[in-house]
Amino acid sequence: MTRVVQADYLVVGAGAAGMAFTDALIDHSNARVALVDRRHWVGGHWLDDYPFVRLHQASAFYGVASTLLGGGRVQRHGPEAGLHERADVAEICSYYGHILNERMLNTGSVEFFANCEYSADRQFVSRISGKRFEVPPKCRVVDARYLSPSIPADTPPPFDVATGAHAITVNSLARLDEASSEYVVVGSGKTATDTCIWLLTRGVDAGNICWIRPREPWMLNRAMIQPDPALFLGAAASIMETAAAASTLEELFLRLEDSGIMIRIDRSLTPTMAKTPTLAMWELKLLRTIEHVVRLGHVRRVEPGRITLDGGSLAIAKDAVVVHCAASGLKYPPTIPLWGRTAITLQPIRAGFPCFGAALAGYVEATRSDDAEKNRLCPPTPYPNTLADWALMTLRGAIAGMAFGSEPDIKAWADDVAINPARLPPELDRTADLQDVLARLKVQVPRGLEGLARLI
Repeated sequence: MTRVVQADYLVVGAGAAGMAFTDALIDHSNARVALVDRRHWVGGHWLDDYPFVRLHQASAFYGVASTLLGGGRVQRHGPEAGLHERADVAEICSYYGHILNERMLNTGSVEFFANCEYSADRQFVSRISGKRFEVPPKCRVVDARYLSPSIPADTPPPFDVATGAHAITVNSLARLDEASSEYVVVGSGKTATDTCIWLLTRGVDAGNICWIRPREPWMLNRAMIQPDPALFLGAAASIMETAAAASTLEELFLRLEDSGIMIRIDRSLTPTMAKTPTLAMWELKLLRTIEHVVRLGHVRRVEPGRITLDGGSLAIAKDAVVVHCAASGLKYPPTIPLWGRTAITLQPIRAGFPCFGAALAGYVEATRSDDAEKNRLCPPTPYPNTLADWALMTLRGAIAGMAFGSEPDIKAWADDVAINPARLPPELDRTADLQDVLARLKVQVPRGLEGLARLI
């Protein structure tokens, strides 16, 4: 027998995007939602992530629109004193559990189906009991999995591992019960930088770390990406001003480095990767202490005492621990209209802030009836990988911001939610510094958009 679930929306995926969409939708409509996830609980990839992971952005920029993650606290101690706090994995999972239990289920508007696999045709099946469910033809399907990230815990290493080689995922690193004479970190992204920093802060000597970095990454200075409108919008104005003046993408990034917005680990090399997670200056200082950096392309095979790469081989210690941080992370499928013929496909709308994009889509779905109008207000923005991708993301995100920001009700809603990094709450004190920033933006945005289009 197949149970028919009476719902107006079937949201497939209870990670950050699905939760943000559902939260905004039920906050502004009487919709009934069936929320489905193949995992045992809400929270998406955070349920499987490595134990020392933290948000790379401020907690205030993450989560759902109705409930602030972390309370907007500023760190008072440690190397990031003065910056807004960043939630760790335990806090994020607890937050999403609270949102589900106290906010969604208590309304009676949401029914959660854990450990269930969506099988298309508006049906899903329990991976535990085998029971089948379906929703009525009028129920809209919301795909919150289109850009679900790949993480090492659920992605096999993209290289062969010979018998006797000690290769582990980053998740297993914190559970080692015996020290190694050498740690080999494989990957160029946020997971790899987190791993190197964790090893260094646990007392591992920088000389005992080998970092295989196939590409050099550009990152954003975390101090510039904060829930402070004068600071955040000031950085946006500088990006637009720089884009208008730069003659190449490389020059754009180098100028942004000079202005304190972009950072790179090795200043002697020009990075080609621009996924642009944030990094604090204390982390950058630690990463620069690792001198054994291998740039021979991707790893192909790990053997006891040796690693084979695209561009050669590398001798390693016999007891070396090779740490797999080489999952792709962000996904790069083509951008498609959010509101399609068969489903609503969640994607970022404002550059680099997927929670805000999903919440915005939920608000627009609740307050508009015409799908063409919804797509006009919420054009998708891709995640970046290369320098050109980052410029395209910034260009499209700015255009999207002008589209939805031109609607008075959307602007009022967006200015009231913390996950919108560019918000300007009505009660905010319009200081002289902020007024100057807003004046700069007004002048620089048209010039910057022209510059970004030219550079792309």
